Amino acid sequence: MFTGIIETLGTVTDLRKDRGNLDIHIASSISDELKIDQSVSHNGACLTVVSLSPGLHTVTAIEETLKRTNLADLAIGDRVNLERCTPVNGRLDGHIVQGHVDQVAQCLSVEPQNGSWVYTFRYKPETNNLTVEKGSVTVNGISLTVVDSLADRFSVAIIPYTYEHTNMQHIKTGDAVNIEFDVIGKYVARILALRN
Repeated sequence: MFTGIIETLGTVTDLRKDRGNLDIHIASSISDELKIDQSVSHNGACLTVVSLSPGLHTVTAIEETLKRTNLADLAIGDRVNLERCTPVNGRLDGHIVQGHVDQVAQCLSVEPQNGSWVYTFRYKPETNNLTVEKGSVTVNGISLTVVDSLADRFSVAIIPYTYEHTNMQHIKTGDAVNIEFDVIGKYVARILALRN
């Protein structure tokens, strides 16, 4: 379980295909603190640490993960949002994030707003996922508040701290991002779908 509060950015140092899997090698300020078999959110996708070396850790994304996320698009040098699991006695500073990416969305626009930025993303509504104005959504693992909510898109406002300390600063129009919709909203949508 995560909170969507990004701890640090990692840098992709190597990518290795192994049949349908992708081994992702990442250098970060927390890599030396990780343990093998530990779960870490990478751009919002919960992945298991499979090997360690000084200043580096490796995770494996399987075919199912690659189909549902933007991890298959990673290139050497890309910056990845990282968050370790929340300790049971820790604060829930963001919202309840499972690290299970629901789908990829496309960035429609990035609009500077006199010291902040508004990003608009479009997703496929036929998946029955939804956003709610002033509700929570996770973009590349970042817990954010929805500003505007429509049937197939939503916008979020980014403060300077988030912009500077996550990979939001690298997202431009047309880019794919990982989306995890609010877990409570997903259950409500599922119950309503079953009743209709």
